[in-house]
Amino acid sequence: MRKIADLYVRVSTDEQADRGYSQRNQEEMLRKYCEINAVEVRHVIYEDHSAKTFNRPQWKKLLADLKKHKNKTDLLLFTKWDRFSRNAGDAYQMISILRKLGVEPQAIEQPLDLSIPENKMMLAFYLAAPEVENDRRALNTFHGMRRARKEGRYMGIAPIGYINRVKEDGTKYIAFDQPEASILKWAFEELSKGIFNTEQVLHMAKEKGLKAGKNHFWRAIRNPLYCGKIEVPKYKDEERTLVRGQHEALISEMLFYKVQDVLDGRSRKYLPKALSAKPFPLRGFFICPDCGKILTGSISKGRHKYYPYYHCSAGCRYRINSETANEIFIQNLKKYVPIPEIKNIYANVIGDCYKEQIKDVLEEKTKIISQIKDYEARISNARDLLATKQIDASDYRDMKSDYGEMVRRLELKLSGIDDENKDIQELLKAGVDNLMKLNEYYENGNWIESRDLLGSIFPENFTISENRFRTARVNEVVHLIYSINRLIGLNKKGTKKKFSSLSQLVAGTGLEPVTFGL
Repeated sequence: MRKIADLYVRVSTDEQADRGYSQRNQEEMLRKYCEINAVEVRHVIYEDHSAKTFNRPQWKKLLADLKKHKNKTDLLLFTKWDRFSRNAGDAYQMISILRKLGVEPQAIEQPLDLSIPENKMMLAFYLAAPEVENDRRALNTFHGMRRARKEGRYMGIAPIGYINRVKEDGTKYIAFDQPEASILKWAFEELSKGIFNTEQVLHMAKEKGLKAGKNHFWRAIRNPLYCGKIEVPKYKDEERTLVRGQHEALISEMLFYKVQDVLDGRSRKYLPKALSAKPFPLRGFFICPDCGKILTGSISKGRHKYYPYYHCSAGCRYRINSETANEIFIQNLKKYVPIPEIKNIYANVIGDCYKEQIKDVLEEKTKIISQIKDYEARISNARDLLATKQIDASDYRDMKSDYGEMVRRLELKLSGIDDENKDIQELLKAGVDNLMKLNEYYENGNWIESRDLLGSIFPENFTISENRFRTARVNEVVHLIYSINRLIGLNKKGTKKKFSSLSQLVAGTGLEPVTFGL
């Protein structure tokens, strides 16, 4: 009685390109085998998927057909065992399933009588050899990519803000993709201010033309690639490291780590959750005087019109009319508006105060240097504990990695202090010019600019209690301008004071150059 066979022809796209496999050649060999051995061909199944698993479209259809027409086929023929599978474990399981269906799988170029126990050793070899080849190829690829990363080369599709390029010699690299690169740089700068949260900055960036989803944006702002670093992941005994990339950095390391501090919550206690618009421009900065929670805003329907209110959502009953609160805030803001006739005096006096209080910068440098020495001492102590076997190698690596990262950040912060521009006169003049139109800028400017203004003037949240504006502190430069205005008011009343005494009125933390761009 003639046996009936199904012919299984499989080739992947890569195999066909690299090795010259073809479905037509396999089918020709299988049909010739059947003709010589008087085997009747029932179906020819063509597959173009990898043999790493049996999760293949045509194989599933074949298996379903064999189950439906049990004992209609005697043989399943293919050229070699790697056409059948490249995974030994899966292959043994599938052979068992086929045998229960009355089908004997067979490779015509590697024939094996599986009823003979010793032949199972040869089957193991035929199945394991391609699996080993796959694993070796994958391992070689992995090590090649890891070596490229260590050399600072970015591998794969370029992230947002960059685009893949190829040099004349065939070397691949990534370059800025404008205008997305500029928009993303703007997004980093906005996030570093701590005024808006990531969703708000993403929303504004999209309005500027950035094409990125929420997950892509989040991964981007956490990716050290943008400050010129390439991450080499942890592997076996090698710790995760950052190496200098061969691509051009979009932002500075200082800006990148400043954004990380904001995202980790180390820079600002609160980031507003929603974009504020009229009539709630203070939302996100305005706290409840009773419980200290951030106030939200909503509109209540009255008998004849709608009334906007700031109110607490933490269970207490505090609320204040939005128009009243906004007016109180603006009236308080007027105290910080410089007097036009003496514009130059502000810059000169603040500059003198800055010079007097530059010692605070030196103290900050001393503090950072002390912290760096402390972490370096901890690393040294951990090394001693490892040498005396009081801790194991994995604990030492974790401590070294954590402390090393802190040392790196502190060194960046220290270099930023060293690079501060000591000639601040131009910055001061620009800041005073902006403060000259403070009320107008807040009332008529767009709400993004207004909230930037709020965040820079009031480093900490404020409240209104008994119709009086209250805050823990204001920006040191703005506070000094208020002091000058008050001093001039006293002079008009006949009380004589000198501007040189103003240096004693500045907050103890000193004037920070970063705030001069008000």
